[in-house]
Amino acid sequence: ERAVVRCVPSEPKLSLQLVLPDGSARHMQRDQAEPLGRALARIATNAAKGSAKAAKKSKKARAEGAAAAEEEAAAVPAVRLFSRGGEVVGAEVPNAAAWQDGAVLHIGEARYRVERNPPALTELRLPRSLLAGFPVCPTLRAEFAAPQHCRFRWFRERRGAGGWEEVGEGGEEGEGAAGRVFTPSAALVGLRLKLRCTPGDAARRVGAPREAESSGPVEAGPGACSFDARHLYTRRLCGGGALRAVSYNILADAYAQSEFSRTVLYPYCAPYALELDYRQNLLKKELAGYSADILCLQEVDKSVFADSLAPALDAFGLEGLFRIKEKQHEGLATFYRRDKFRLLSQHDIAFSDALPSDPLHQELREKLARYPLVQEKVLQRSSVLQVSVLQSTADPSRKICVANTHLYWHPKGGNIRLIQIAVALSHIKHVARDLYPGIPVMFCGDFNSTPSSGTYSFIKSGVIAEDHEDWVSNGEEERCNMPLSHPFQLLSACGEPAYTNYVGGFHGCLDYIFIDKNALEVEQVIPLPSHEEVTTYQALPSVSHPSDHIALVCDLKWK
Repeated sequence: ERAVVRCVPSEPKLSLQLVLPDGSARHMQRDQAEPLGRALARIATNAAKGSAKAAKKSKKARAEGAAAAEEEAAAVPAVRLFSRGGEVVGAEVPNAAAWQDGAVLHIGEARYRVERNPPALTELRLPRSLLAGFPVCPTLRAEFAAPQHCRFRWFRERRGAGGWEEVGEGGEEGEGAAGRVFTPSAALVGLRLKLRCTPGDAARRVGAPREAESSGPVEAGPGACSFDARHLYTRRLCGGGALRAVSYNILADAYAQSEFSRTVLYPYCAPYALELDYRQNLLKKELAGYSADILCLQEVDKSVFADSLAPALDAFGLEGLFRIKEKQHEGLATFYRRDKFRLLSQHDIAFSDALPSDPLHQELREKLARYPLVQEKVLQRSSVLQVSVLQSTADPSRKICVANTHLYWHPKGGNIRLIQIAVALSHIKHVARDLYPGIPVMFCGDFNSTPSSGTYSFIKSGVIAEDHEDWVSNGEEERCNMPLSHPFQLLSACGEPAYTNYVGGFHGCLDYIFIDKNALEVEQVIPLPSHEEVTTYQALPSVSHPSDHIALVCDLKWK
């Protein structure tokens, strides 16, 4: 029999689960510091009570003399714990030290093998929307287990016969039948799916399996998607001396699902195609197909990151970091390929916090103090900057500073964006010049700035004149003239596409991957979808494209 012990140093109690000799299941909570003798005495008492109850229920016991049977059953059994080496564990040893993996618990004649912190699943759930041809990735939460050591078995409903049948490995019913991610084929349309997961760990221990069934059947996919042709260029991972970068505003659910979005912003988009589950299907397939090494996302809902993107991309080898915007439900996410990079440090900031308090921005603060209206507006914004320092696993001397941001959106907010980008570049300079001297920079994001803007010009040239027209972008009342500079030599890796955002009332280039041209060079830019593909359903988002923006994808190599 198994005696399962869960003992975590950060918690005051440990738990013990076992089935007593009379067949009753027990779940006990004991203080970790308590002497073992007390815990064993409680087990003995429970075992005696259980035996007595069993005896009372026994017809045989009543027929042959209940009193004798009950007396015998009520006798407290000997309960002892033996170490893996076969020695009795002393009654004075604290519980936390006594209940070790492989120890043997004796309750009378019964024997129990102690399993301390075995792999366990705390949650297993399938997404609500399943589309043929699109990867299905479960939400999985585990304790003392790692997804790469878990075993997965996928099942499908028997058509018309009821019950379940394991999905074959041949690929006719889908791809990945023995993996965490399963892509159902068109043959499974109309059938529900079930997943059985057995948790495991690096020591090859396994825990109790758990099952999850889909709430609805697999449905037909939308056919050709805007990103299908792009995936032809990104089937293979980049080689060792190169890295594939992606920047993408994925359209937060909060902005896609509102009445304003449905009727004013995206009236041309089928309502079902604005629903989160539908868009997540498309998005996960699109992102997985880029085989990215570094992936910077904007407008990521907090729940989407935790419950959908992080587990799905984890299954494709990517580790995710999330930074929420101030007072918002969405933010930024940076993912990196875990067998190519490791995270050295994170240096995220909120512009509204850093500008008034960080000594780095003293000079900018003094300049801005002359323009209280603009200063107030900058400090009201919720924008954040995510900065992660990554180190190559193949060559530890190679490090890179990856920055990700989403600047203020208003068309007349050019002056606000200039202040935000000045704060961002000062902070990045501190990380890439002071903390990690000389490491290359990659700065991704939705800058809400076209190539003709002051923000774009400032990032590329390193300077912005105090008489630039963007300082009066919102009229004379909010004029704030000041010269600014930064030390980086940055170029837009994907150039200046005609547009990266295409909605009913606007199209333009707002998104960029800026790279340090002294340390990195562009190997290839993955072509954007054709104008015909983008406008198939009038504009974006659509049934074949999950966002109102288009992902930027490029392969870079170290110089």
